[in-house]
Amino acid sequence: MLSRRSLLASASALSVAGADDARMQICVHQTTSLAAGYRASLEGYARAGIRLVEVIAPHVETFVAKEGMPAARRLLSDLGLTAVSSGGVVGLWEPLPTRAKALEDLKRIAPTMAALGVDRIVCPCGTFAKFTADDYKKGLDNLREAGDIVKPLGIVAMVEFMSRSTFIGTLPTSLRMTRDAAHPNVKPMLDCYHFWAGLSKFEDLDLIRAGEIHHVHFQDTPDIPREMLDYSTRGVPGEGVTPLVRILQKLKEKGYHGPLSVELFYPDFQQTDPYEMARRIRTSGEGVMARAGVL
Repeated sequence: MLSRRSLLASASALSVAGADDARMQICVHQTTSLAAGYRASLEGYARAGIRLVEVIAPHVETFVAKEGMPAARRLLSDLGLTAVSSGGVVGLWEPLPTRAKALEDLKRIAPTMAALGVDRIVCPCGTFAKFTADDYKKGLDNLREAGDIVKPLGIVAMVEFMSRSTFIGTLPTSLRMTRDAAHPNVKPMLDCYHFWAGLSKFEDLDLIRAGEIHHVHFQDTPDIPREMLDYSTRGVPGEGVTPLVRILQKLKEKGYHGPLSVELFYPDFQQTDPYEMARRIRTSGEGVMARAGVL
């Protein structure tokens, strides 16, 4: 019969083992296979050993219109895939006239994604407009309104700062906005490309609170003059100059154990066979993860 001390020691060991078992996992964003469509991209990812996918509304809506939502869910299940996120409703956060269209997009897309089992939607801030300090107060109301829309669906709307955005373009601004909005269904995420290609500093990662980052996009920055970087110039993790190992180690320190979703925009990537692209992503990306100790 075990003593109380032995039982406590066993419980402690199990707790540590559970923490050690929490690992990050490669996910592929369907934008990476834009030319393939819903079925072909998923089939290719599954063949390459991918288990997590970030779906996009154009692929899902086109497939559902033809074959129905049960077929969309069944395909994921049959392939052993989990749809962990959806990208991306643009224009929700900044107080601009175009926001009305973004709200309609959110109201259309969110129920579809909830029916697919998705519990988070990426909402990028990619504006180039000029803003004042008062606009950020309006922005907080915008965050709360979007959160109210997705809350009944069990979805989190995630603020994605973008490297060239003139409203939410850095990690500190994203963290400040989500904290000040204080809505349970609005959370910050981190895109490794926008983090390293923009105005954020590596030390900004220290501002993250434990468990605060809700989702991560995992891309590399090409070795070209920074002046040439734009929203599309991102590469396969491990093939560029971003200090991804250090970033992942810091995210692990901050308690992140979720998907690492690879979203790529180069046309040659998007037109490559999804299996070949996913295999390349997995090989290179998991190499980075292994060096970071998060695989």
